[in-house]
Amino acid sequence: METRMIKDRCAVGPYSKAVIAGDLIFTSGQLPINPETGMMPEGIEAQSRQSLANVRSALVEAGSDLSHVVKSTVFLKSMEDFPAMNKVYAEAFKDNAVLPARSTIQVARLPKDAMVEIEVVAIK
Repeated sequence: METRMIKDRCAVGPYSKAVIAGDLIFTSGQLPINPETGMMPEGIEAQSRQSLANVRSALVEAGSDLSHVVKSTVFLKSMEDFPAMNKVYAEAFKDNAVLPARSTIQVARLPKDAMVEIEVVAIK
């Protein structure tokens, strides 16, 4: 089975952006950090878009895309942000033949005080 790491220059700790294990790609949680500026946008919609853009980038680098996501986990600082995040999430996956299974969890705090972090499992 092939196993390969995809490194992240914006990583906040000692981990891989994604790991390929056989035909599966496991991404780490993607914070809404713009890789070009190192900054996070303001607001849950903009942060959700950036997190999903970072997920998309990790998948493309690993040889896949959002249409191959089978499971996602969304971590929110506040469930009050669920409707706005869900709207952005729905836009990102609107062309998928099958929507990924998803868990959404409210957490006490995220790294760098982000409002959202998203991780996925996809097929290569």
